[in-house]
Amino acid sequence: MISRQKLSNALRILSIDAIEESQSGHPGAPLGMADIAEVLWRNFLKHNPLNPQWWNRDRFILSNGHASALLYSLLHLTGYSISLQDLKNFRKYLSNTPGHPEVNRTPGVEISTGPLGQGLASGVGMAISEHILSAYFNRKNFLIVDHYTWVFAGDGCLMEGISHEACSLAGTLGLGKLIVFYDDNGISIDGKVVEWFSDNTKKRFLAYNWQVLTVNGHDFQEILHAINLSKNNLSQPSLIICKTIIGFGSPNKSNRSISHGSPLGSKESKLTRLSLKWSDKTPFFIPSEIYKLWDFKIQGQKLENQWNVLFQKYTQKYPTLSKEYVRRMSRQLPEIFHKSVKNFLLTAQKFPENISTRQASQKTLEIFGAILPELLGGSADLAPSNLTLWSGSRSITKDSSGNYIHYGVREFGMTAIANGIFHHGGFIPYTATFLVFSDYARNAIRMAALMHTHQIFIYTHDSIGLGEDGPTHQPIEQLSTLRYIPNLSVWRPCDTIETISSWYYAVQNQTGPTALILSRQNVYQISRSTKQIENILHGGYILKEYGQTVDIIVISTGSEIKIALQVSKILHLKHGYGIRIVSMISSDVFDQQNQKYRDSILPPKILKRISIEAGSSEYWYKYTGLEGIRIGIDSFGESASGEKLFEMFGFTVKKILKRIQKFLKK
Repeated sequence: MISRQKLSNALRILSIDAIEESQSGHPGAPLGMADIAEVLWRNFLKHNPLNPQWWNRDRFILSNGHASALLYSLLHLTGYSISLQDLKNFRKYLSNTPGHPEVNRTPGVEISTGPLGQGLASGVGMAISEHILSAYFNRKNFLIVDHYTWVFAGDGCLMEGISHEACSLAGTLGLGKLIVFYDDNGISIDGKVVEWFSDNTKKRFLAYNWQVLTVNGHDFQEILHAINLSKNNLSQPSLIICKTIIGFGSPNKSNRSISHGSPLGSKESKLTRLSLKWSDKTPFFIPSEIYKLWDFKIQGQKLENQWNVLFQKYTQKYPTLSKEYVRRMSRQLPEIFHKSVKNFLLTAQKFPENISTRQASQKTLEIFGAILPELLGGSADLAPSNLTLWSGSRSITKDSSGNYIHYGVREFGMTAIANGIFHHGGFIPYTATFLVFSDYARNAIRMAALMHTHQIFIYTHDSIGLGEDGPTHQPIEQLSTLRYIPNLSVWRPCDTIETISSWYYAVQNQTGPTALILSRQNVYQISRSTKQIENILHGGYILKEYGQTVDIIVISTGSEIKIALQVSKILHLKHGYGIRIVSMISSDVFDQQNQKYRDSILPPKILKRISIEAGSSEYWYKYTGLEGIRIGIDSFGESASGEKLFEMFGFTVKKILKRIQKFLKK
């Protein structure tokens, strides 16, 4: 009979062999957490290796993503499409086994983890998704949404501040189907963590309203018992503190920081095999009887088949609910959506209102929210300012489901949680804060873009126009730095029509996240032709032209469009210049258009180009070239009214005209 120890040692051997082959990686955590993984994956985890996207599977997240060799070994042994060759290609170019887990790259990986703590936060998001969907779709005797979220986390995950943000909210919401295993080995890269991480983790999580259990992470029965206790407590998330030995089995490197992030080396790997009583010396060799005990394909398919039968009966009894569940999990928009947006645009064009773009966004939410139940909103304690609540918003609490999360002042946690919400399936999350505080969320924004996450970021108070709160709250460089993030689409609308169009794009954009940059102050509403409205979705388009020929191109965005129009009209009427005003609402989308379209908007032969935006000016070189001028703000703001600040920083018709005239004389 093959012991559990032998089965978990198979994980250890494959992991250290992959790391040795790569000559790069982190053996400490895979060696230390293998026993926990064996109990969880062979006794509790509900999944199907033959269909990694089965909707009712459990979600497993390796938040300490440097332990990826452990996850790849688990996927290989249980029957996912991860071959021995894939393990041999660990950390190599374009392999299915990259250095840290990447969603959409490796079958069985639920979410990309690398920056510590974000996997844990995304796990909270996945548990929230299960919580809401189960309340909406489940009926008596029909638990079609019924699964757990399991997270492996390490010291680094808990040291990162995002763990506090996410776990505090998880406890408040009582996410009983979230179970986290904390690899408490006391070692990080720099050495023994007690020198810099002396928190009482148990008391900390008890204060969050979690259930906390402590086990020997190498005692199979203790781990098994703790998991059963956790599964039986549906009113609280559970933290299982697993006392483990980093580098378990390595005679000379276990319980030392040297085992954290460097291969054991050939000699130590051989000694580790001896220590673990692994008789075969051949790298990557696992006996067939061990493969047979690990293989989960038959059990996994049986679990899914049982669910399929249940879902067929559910469909017969609740056809409308069934159809809606399939639509949402398939990420399909309702048929009525596009027609409703077109009608909304026509109405907004006929009856313009003198409102801010944040108000226009809220009005858009009133229309979209009623059509799209998958829109799951939230704000970092700024809902009355971000205007992210609409008449149909219902707050999510421990005891009630809904469609709006009050994230509290947790911008980083909010964004990473929403990443998990999307990757679970069933929702398009939108999150909100002030533009300047997007900096708090920056790494989760980057991860959203990296993972092609369909999340909508609402960032209001988009310039010095927000006024008296002063330079700490007035964004300068944020717009440009967001635009530099690959695969993040950034939209800064100038009025209601552009705001509706921005939302329309964001809801359809399944290739990555979209950021909507919105004003606090009221903006000028502009009349457009049908063709112009259609061209908004090209990212940049001709908003207005003065004159029969074009001598100068003025490029602008947001609230500064009004001043660009005023200045251009004067330049034409008083000085005879032919002026084209281009609204560059989304430069990244504009850059994706074909060359013919781009040249039709920005003809290469017209070199007199002027950009006007109340933020960092450096970004606009790509459109103005060295020959043009960039009117922006390259210093921090001040405390004053928005009107006073625009005057002080040169954003008046008179001052901009003066700069342009000086430029034209050259």
